[in-house]
Amino acid sequence: MIKSENGLIDFHTHSFLSDGELVPSELARRAEARGYRAIGIADHVDGSNADFVIPRLVSVCRELSAVMDITVIAGAEITHVPPALIGSLVKKCRELGAEYLMVHGETVAEPVKEGTNAAALRTDIDILAHPGMVTREQAREAAARGISLELSNRAGNCLANGHVARVALEAGAKLLVGSDAHAPSDLITQDEAALVARGAGLGEDEVQKVLRNAEQLLRTIMARRK
Repeated sequence: MIKSENGLIDFHTHSFLSDGELVPSELARRAEARGYRAIGIADHVDGSNADFVIPRLVSVCRELSAVMDITVIAGAEITHVPPALIGSLVKKCRELGAEYLMVHGETVAEPVKEGTNAAALRTDIDILAHPGMVTREQAREAAARGISLELSNRAGNCLANGHVARVALEAGAKLLVGSDAHAPSDLITQDEAALVARGAGLGEDEVQKVLRNAEQLLRTIMARRK
């Protein structure tokens, strides 16, 4: 069940199960206190830890959702995995129960392997996180497959937001804003998320569409949970 009709929906946060600072319960509580409507916890995974992280997140997120005034959902961010291995790991993460999946895209701030964006967009993911200098062809692939491209609030990753927004609009691809929160101070408000979208060059109608895209993805995820 979705708890509220108001507040931020943020699919990109991390707990201490990867490189975040907080246990999932505290992360969810701090988001709840900031007025979040829903929080997705998508800890970094590769082949070494997916079978440890995902079942634990699924269990605790469902427990928290049952008793809190915030919807808490369990995802995973496949991170720095060689492109040739992404497809099989996506399937494994789905089998482990991940409620949504992201791939750590080719951000300009890190040496992500070239080909990661293309490989990710051929798989069953929901979001390509901070995709950097994503190509127009890749944006069209995202649009065709219903995969959202992320506008990032995180320093460094945000440097390509204007480019991502431009090619996504040209291709008709969906956009989302993600905080990429690792610490309490990284959590953002709905107004701050809207500012990220405006800062990427989007007009007000497109900003509101970005926020609606998050709503649509949340409803899709919650339908899977049933």
